Amino acid sequence: MTEAAAVVPFDEAVASYDPVIGLETHVELGTRTKMFCGCRAEFGGAPNSQVCPVCLGLPGSLPVANRAAIEFTIRIGLALNCTIAGWCRFARKNYFYPDMPKNFQISQYDEPLCTDGWLEVQAEEPQPGGGTAPRRIRVGIERVHMEEDTGKSLHVGGATGRIHGADYSLVDYNRAGIPLVEVVTRPVEGTGALAPAVARAYVTELRDLMRALGVSDVRMEEGSLRCDVNTSLSPRGSGRLGTRTETKNVNSLRSVERAVRSEVSRQAAVLDAGQPVTLETRHFHEDSGITTPGRSKEEAQDYRYFPEPDLVPVAPSREWVEQIRAGLPELPAARRERLKTEWQLSDLEFAAIHNAGAVELVARTVAAGASPADARKWWLGELARRANESGAELTALPIMPADVARVAALTGAGTLTDRLARQVIDGVLAGEGTPDEVVAARGLAVAGEDALSAAVDEAIAADPGAAESVRGGKVAAAGALVGKVMKATGGKADAARARQLILQRLGQG
Repeated sequence: MTEAAAVVPFDEAVASYDPVIGLETHVELGTRTKMFCGCRAEFGGAPNSQVCPVCLGLPGSLPVANRAAIEFTIRIGLALNCTIAGWCRFARKNYFYPDMPKNFQISQYDEPLCTDGWLEVQAEEPQPGGGTAPRRIRVGIERVHMEEDTGKSLHVGGATGRIHGADYSLVDYNRAGIPLVEVVTRPVEGTGALAPAVARAYVTELRDLMRALGVSDVRMEEGSLRCDVNTSLSPRGSGRLGTRTETKNVNSLRSVERAVRSEVSRQAAVLDAGQPVTLETRHFHEDSGITTPGRSKEEAQDYRYFPEPDLVPVAPSREWVEQIRAGLPELPAARRERLKTEWQLSDLEFAAIHNAGAVELVARTVAAGASPADARKWWLGELARRANESGAELTALPIMPADVARVAALTGAGTLTDRLARQVIDGVLAGEGTPDEVVAARGLAVAGEDALSAAVDEAIAADPGAAESVRGGKVAAAGALVGKVMKATGGKADAARARQLILQRLGQG
């Protein structure tokens, strides 16, 4: 049986086994310079243009810790409810990769800067009578530690972009030395069928937290947020932890959820067949939605950690930590509670916005002048439908909150009907310009009063039977006349106003 076929349907898998997840998330910090040198920490420079003897690991070069990176890490730790160490130090983690200039990585081992925290997330749990209800899960944070990023290998030739089958490989060291924090959770147990959704909710909340703190741009597509997803299964109700696999470098929120689902189904098939799950790293494939084996971890890695002799310990004073705490911004969870109150939404209504990943989009649309009701209507209605059809995140749609606010304004002013507004959105998404430019170019404005009156008169003259029925009190017959008005105006009439004029003309207004 091939690996792709050896799966158990997800619902059957979680009926027999308890999933346990854990997430290791690497976040590139948005400092101006690298972790241990003065090179620029920017994305997209020409290969090997942002390097120096320190980040290339040349003999005689000495690192100096980046104070801003340490401060950013403390900010993250405080926001994650961690204990901030009064004294910690860096260590050398020894292993060989072609993109590791020194053949060791400066990281933190047994003495991380931040420990023992938590982050609360929310997932929608199906209810016995139908529908869903929000469920809050507290994800334990084991540690947040600092380290430096590696370089990047480019494998040229072959079909997969991986080293196997490539003709040759190139290495770009621009990323080597960029400050990283690694946020490591404790095992997340007891989520059952919600495990994939909880994994996605956690990474989403962590991303939003980093963005609110101003410590990273957390662009998964550029690699500034990368997630390793650990998944294991144990027999239902056994209370044991199963053998885990580690799906490496999952690079989108949707893929985090899909990777957990894939591993739950695959591991259930392995266990059902009476085989042990192999302790290994795995790769997630966006096209197929499955994972495949990477590197076996049956033999424990010996990284030969030892204290970094070229760096002094980090000992943040309590005064500095409290000063950083006092400067923390409003965090996402608190902001959501405030917005829910300001927008006068129920828990269920706000949960729909949050689950769609649209809180920031709605907030920015409201800031651009739309009412909360209109902003919610367009983002959770028409635009959510477009995102689902294309398999994209709402935030990836090529339309700005200001554009959505303008569509809402034009609709509210009567310049557009909802039907015409959807056509305007079509044009904006197609790159035809702003809403006003699309309206002008496509001639989409609602028919004016004079044109509407003329169309009403023509409809009444063209269908005397329907007109007579309306005169006789059968106002439902006005629907046929409204249809003729809409057809005559190419759908640009305000149907409610057309009906009002028809009833007035026929003595029923």
